[in-house]
Amino acid sequence: MFKGASNFAGSIDSVFLYITVISLVFLIGLTIAMVWFTIKYSRKRHPKAVQIKDNMKLEVAWTVIPLIIVLSMFYYGYTVFLPMRDMPDDAMLVKATGRMWDWTFEYPNGKKDRVLVLPVDKPVKFDLTSADVIHSFYIPAFRVKEDMVPGKITNMWFIPTIKDTFDVFCAEYCGQRHSFMITHAIIVSPEEFEQWLAQTDADSDDHPGLIIMRNNACLSCHSLDGSKLVGPSFKGLYNSPKKLIIDGKETQLVANDEYITRAIYDPDAELVKGYGPKLMRSYKDVISADDMVQILDYFKNHAPR
Repeated sequence: MFKGASNFAGSIDSVFLYITVISLVFLIGLTIAMVWFTIKYSRKRHPKAVQIKDNMKLEVAWTVIPLIIVLSMFYYGYTVFLPMRDMPDDAMLVKATGRMWDWTFEYPNGKKDRVLVLPVDKPVKFDLTSADVIHSFYIPAFRVKEDMVPGKITNMWFIPTIKDTFDVFCAEYCGQRHSFMITHAIIVSPEEFEQWLAQTDADSDDHPGLIIMRNNACLSCHSLDGSKLVGPSFKGLYNSPKKLIIDGKETQLVANDEYITRAIYDPDAELVKGYGPKLMRSYKDVISADDMVQILDYFKNHAPR
């Protein structure tokens, strides 16, 4: 069995190798047989066609043997799959949320981060969900992948076995910036993990309002440097004039506290000219009044001008 970055990687690689070798044997064997039959029974060698009588033994063989091989592939894969659904009771629970186009990981003490940090050689269980459309949580080095479905909790687990940094992707096409939905799984020692877990947002140099927006994937659609993404940039937003489309009519408003609050809680009510509807969901049930105070303070006093 191969070694890998998780407890499942080696067994999954073994299954893939088994299926690949069988497929190659059939590919090479069938190709050789086709070439041999083409030459042996060519029109030049046999100008007059002859009816060939059925061969029951041959027909049984080419039915039963592939059936046994396919069932062996199924059985091998199933025995590897079963442990992936047997969640250990002592596994640390991490709640992972996918949203267009970012990740949020919540740890047992309530800490949230966009990067997945885990202790090596410790089992981890994930509760997976989506805030908008279907995503798929995929860590290639760990050989694990599970869909994240809106309104539903799906699960997966594994044990990281190597201290390193690994890519995390969304494996389900989820919209315009799907290819940018990338983060990292950082595997550290248990001691380093406990130190990291104890750090709070208060230890960060970033403004609390910016942290709230980052944790809610706002920066996946709105840039801080003026570049155009799915939504308008946050650079120079506060007190700037905005050309809006309201009920199909163009008007202009100033981006004050009331405007920013409405834009977050009811995004389709006032559309910035040049941007379409239905691209952003309401965050009324996600961002609290206290969070909104921090966001507004960030835009007033700390956002790039």
